[in-house]
Amino acid sequence: VVTRDDVEESLKAVFQFVKDKEQLLQDLRSQIEETKKIIAEKQHERDYWLEYKNVGSKIHAEKISSLEKDIAEVKLELERTEEYYREALKVVREENQKLFDRHMKLLSEEALKNAVGYLDKHCRREIEENEWLKEEVKIYRKAHSDLEASVQLLEEENTSLVAKLIDIKLQHLRV
Repeated sequence: VVTRDDVEESLKAVFQFVKDKEQLLQDLRSQIEETKKIIAEKQHERDYWLEYKNVGSKIHAEKISSLEKDIAEVKLELERTEEYYREALKVVREENQKLFDRHMKLLSEEALKNAVGYLDKHCRREIEENEWLKEEVKIYRKAHSDLEASVQLLEEENTSLVAKLIDIKLQHLRV
């Protein structure tokens, strides 16, 4: 004997089963939609990369090749400029040394003329043997070393300026 309550409960169970299956079906549909969206996105990304592989990579390869050529040209120009400034610095140093030597020679000659002009032969001989003359030589040697030091400082300043000029030229070439 089946009672009304049994039928109702059976119907409720069937109804709940159908409702659960419909909810499961709805969840599966939403998951399918999400999966379709992900697939569409991945398909779009794949198409993009295929396009890049076929066209874009060639363009970038050409750009890279062009930039590598530019870098090689800039390096070559830098080497030439470096050599030019190295030679220019060498010439300036030689010229500074010549000027310094000539200046020291003129100072020595003038000092000698001044000293000799005021003395007679007897005094000249005494002065040559005198300690005072030796002190004057020390003073002139000190002046000589001071001038050499100032020339060295000027050369270092010139070197610094040449290095800055090379850096500026390199930056200009990069631009």
